[in-house]
Amino acid sequence: MTVTPALPAAATFAELDMPPALMKTLTSQGMNEPFPIQAATLPNSLAGRDVLGRGRTGSGKTLAFGLALLARTSGQRAESRQPLALILVPTRELAQQVTDALTPYARSLKLRLATVVGGMSIGRQANALRGGAEVVVATPGRLRDLIERGDCRLDQVGITVLDEADQMADMGFMPQITHLLDQVRPGGQRMLFSATLDRNVDLLVRRYLTDPVVHSVDPSAGAVTTMEHHVLHVQGADKQATTVEIAARDGRVIMFLDTKHAVDRLTEKLLNSGVRAAALHGGKSQPQRTRTLAQFKTGHITVLVATNVAARGIHVDNLDLVVNVDPPNDHKDYLHRGGRTARAGESGSVVTLVLPNQRRDMTRLMADAGIVPQTSQVRSGEAELARITGAQAPSGIPVTITTPVADRRAGRNGRRFR
Repeated sequence: MTVTPALPAAATFAELDMPPALMKTLTSQGMNEPFPIQAATLPNSLAGRDVLGRGRTGSGKTLAFGLALLARTSGQRAESRQPLALILVPTRELAQQVTDALTPYARSLKLRLATVVGGMSIGRQANALRGGAEVVVATPGRLRDLIERGDCRLDQVGITVLDEADQMADMGFMPQITHLLDQVRPGGQRMLFSATLDRNVDLLVRRYLTDPVVHSVDPSAGAVTTMEHHVLHVQGADKQATTVEIAARDGRVIMFLDTKHAVDRLTEKLLNSGVRAAALHGGKSQPQRTRTLAQFKTGHITVLVATNVAARGIHVDNLDLVVNVDPPNDHKDYLHRGGRTARAGESGSVVTLVLPNQRRDMTRLMADAGIVPQTSQVRSGEAELARITGAQAPSGIPVTITTPVADRRAGRNGRRFR
């Protein structure tokens, strides 16, 4: 089997064969030179090659696939219900993030984007597809629903992107993904991006990618020099007080717990302690989740308490601390949670609180992730905890986070669309 060599990386966007309108928008967005994954993959993806990109989240891969997809779709017009390009993602939040990132570029090329996700009005999404959308950003379940309703066909899709492929596999989407990929135009371009290439993802690569250009950005573990990793050994009786003090720090923090119930319980505890916190998990309606993320980005909320499912698709600039209140189950979860900080070259810390009975599992998990963390024994109120996390005593004055009336109504209505 002959393997076609990859084209050399591009040092600047200017040397790439992209439409002038796209170049102009890049400049206006302050994008002067490509991130490593963009520099390596764009010359090949613009030439129509299949791409297998392995990069941790936050490495700039949305534009790595997005610019090529938009440039190659430029000048074409989609028929009703027949998109020309498809981006599949695991979660609603990531779909929204990808849509937001690509909208200014799509607009400059007069390409229409449609976002197709659960938790929102399926009728509105069907209308967008009927009106004609060149590019669809979708979660697998909702896209399948729209196809079954006759509102979408994939036989004109010439470019398909799978973003966060490992997460889609972990969430049980594999049968749906293969069903969807079997419907897209044969011989089209495929781009697959994943932080890890385990067995399920490898199956997709072998079945759907032809002679792909393979590019890894950062080690596969995703441990980066701009990120500090701390394992804090805590005692069970002191864990909650430690968590509350970290949450009361100056600046924003995301805290991860295992279950929706635990997330809601901690959020209530933080609010009663005087910390501006909000919960993010699958039990919240889409309008609630969107509002919570927006309030976190503006600083109206300083602590986001979330489950693993909510980890993907949260992109907040200048977020310098992620706390695993409950240690993750495996190294992939650890890397995806940690990927919320130290994005695109910024610095950040990931702190994991570990009880005595969790130490052995945590040591194994870190070894699997290829990370050597800084380990400390801490207690609430101690200087060492404050030094590592910025922890401080909370005010103790309960706070209420106000939600606009319109959002409360939307939250109730949103339940119909799940």
